[in-house]
Amino acid sequence: MNFDLGDEQRMLIDTVRRFIADKLQPLEAGIETTGVLDDDTARTVHAQARALGLYALNMPAELGGAGLGAVDAMLCEEQFGHTTDILIRRAFGNVYEALLACQGEQVARWLLPSVAGERTCAIAITEPGAGSDAQGIQTHARPTATGWVLNGSKHFISDGLWSDFFLVSARTGEKEISLFMVDKGLPGFTIGKNQPMMGIRGTPHVELFFDNVPLEPLALLGERGHGFKMAMGVLGKVRLAQVGARAVGKASHVLELMTAYANDRKQFGQPIGSFQLVQQMLADSVIEINAARLMVLQAAWMLDAGRDARDWIAMVKVHAAETLGRVVDRGVQLFGGMGYCKDLPIERYYRDARIYRIFDGTSEIHRTVIARSVLKRGAALFELHR
Repeated sequence: MNFDLGDEQRMLIDTVRRFIADKLQPLEAGIETTGVLDDDTARTVHAQARALGLYALNMPAELGGAGLGAVDAMLCEEQFGHTTDILIRRAFGNVYEALLACQGEQVARWLLPSVAGERTCAIAITEPGAGSDAQGIQTHARPTATGWVLNGSKHFISDGLWSDFFLVSARTGEKEISLFMVDKGLPGFTIGKNQPMMGIRGTPHVELFFDNVPLEPLALLGERGHGFKMAMGVLGKVRLAQVGARAVGKASHVLELMTAYANDRKQFGQPIGSFQLVQQMLADSVIEINAARLMVLQAAWMLDAGRDARDWIAMVKVHAAETLGRVVDRGVQLFGGMGYCKDLPIERYYRDARIYRIFDGTSEIHRTVIARSVLKRGAALFELHR
């Protein structure tokens, strides 16, 4: 396991970082004020990211993606954490690897247009009665002579307003779950209200309702009954990237602001960075961020090596999310009254950080997963040489 960066990796990171600083960060304040990213701006940043080859980073090069391995993808995802959620979603998109299960006609209809950025997909698993418990879904699909009929509902679906198809989990039997590709605009498929959130302004989280939605046989992704395994595979990589790596990036960005402020802000005739308790805030933040960063890279390295990284990803989810929370809390404290004001972005980062301990499985759920693995297979399971 070697995390020394090569020239190509450094160039990739620099390209992503410059794009975020030049094209995305200047848009953040406007989104925070209005609560939306207008469609014209969204199309512009989307086109700019594609022109730089920064779209579909996780998809194979032979399909038109960037073909990055997990480690390189996480290096980019950390940089994504340096800007706001909605801008990352619109610029770089979410091309879920479950789409690689497409076969035959499905490839031209759903997979290739997604990789090319011509179609946008959202994943729809969460329901009012099934959040962290993805097996508790009630949405169901009944086979018919012409395909399937889908009934049920989903909520908190990110990207739902602009996506034109959805990966929907549904029961296809008493003990089986399958995944379906459901196009927006089908009869009986409606988009419900957008749920306003405390943070991550501009990112919609909508309800989906399915009332006898007719699905052709082609809509089934992969094999019937394999949907839960496929969905968990998707969510594992989402947790590592969109929670773990991005949390590290957001915490690093906040730390940069804290460090600059500690050097510039003077109290009692000296920079506040000379005070030991401020130094402790900075030191603790550096330690925790780097520990989280190495955990992200370890899990990514395991994925690239073909190893089972599920337990490591669960650890990353907990540690990175909670590290982000602690760092932004210190940031507010270090900035003092100004850290609590909307004039500075620290207040926004504080609100944005809170969701990281909840979405894609709460910290409590992941602690349970980790504890069960330890109790079943022993603590040696988590040693790096295993």
